Amino acid sequence: MVLKPPVVLTIAGFDPSSGAGVTADIKTIAAHDCYGVCCITALTVQSTQGVRRVQGVDPTIIRETLQELASDLEIEAVHLGMLGNEAVVKAVSDFLAESKPPHVVLDPILKSSSGADLLDAAGTRLMTEKLIPLAEVVTPNLDEAGALTGLVVTNLDGMREAAARLHSMGAANVVVTGGHLDKAIDLLSFSANRGTEQEVFKADRQRSNSTHGTGCAFATALACHLAHGRSLPEAVLLSKAYVAAAITNAHPLGHGVGPLHHLYRMNVQRRRSAVVADPEHAHSRD
Repeated sequence: MVLKPPVVLTIAGFDPSSGAGVTADIKTIAAHDCYGVCCITALTVQSTQGVRRVQGVDPTIIRETLQELASDLEIEAVHLGMLGNEAVVKAVSDFLAESKPPHVVLDPILKSSSGADLLDAAGTRLMTEKLIPLAEVVTPNLDEAGALTGLVVTNLDGMREAAARLHSMGAANVVVTGGHLDKAIDLLSFSANRGTEQEVFKADRQRSNSTHGTGCAFATALACHLAHGRSLPEAVLLSKAYVAAAITNAHPLGHGVGPLHHLYRMNVQRRRSAVVADPEHAHSRD
């Protein structure tokens, strides 16, 4: 009997270069043996060279899409990416408050790596008020952690302080990602029986130009591991390893910051299949 894969919903923008946004999320979800469904919050004109234009989707369409998916499917985890504006944040927060999915991972996307605004000021305020308390885990990078808390976050001490501030704002669990530091450090701050505990995950920073969408991939992978029933510390460790491998196996694409290779595991499986399918190996007899 084939087991049904967990259904993971990503609510995010559309990146036509597929380095980030819903199309990248769907690849990440598939790579983690889950079934991906999506709700697009905004269309963008962008490539590896940056975001040129953003056009939000009608919040009514978003509400109807989310209600339709929830009425038809058992959604195990939700990943929240780019939301764009206050009206969308309200539609999404209303949906989550009503549907109460088992796992919600909030990647608080405020700006693109090229500097374009991806959430307006009113939307950021509402995210802080409504979405942060609804999420199981919030995954800001250094800049996002600073913008949400009003702190300057440039090192591990700042990450610890920002995590504590986010807890005071209603966040149950926080992962501050520090992939832009000289030493790639992620800080997990989570609720435990003895109160709040913290774990630091360190890795060598990869010198690569294929890093577009790392935050999306990390947060989406995290949602998938939680959907599979893994603990938060294990999910963070495995998600960090996945992103590192996706960078390592990436192909140089485009003239700007290229995408990860979200489906690099398919190449590994293909090579293994090729060895098995080799007639000399399959039919040889000693």
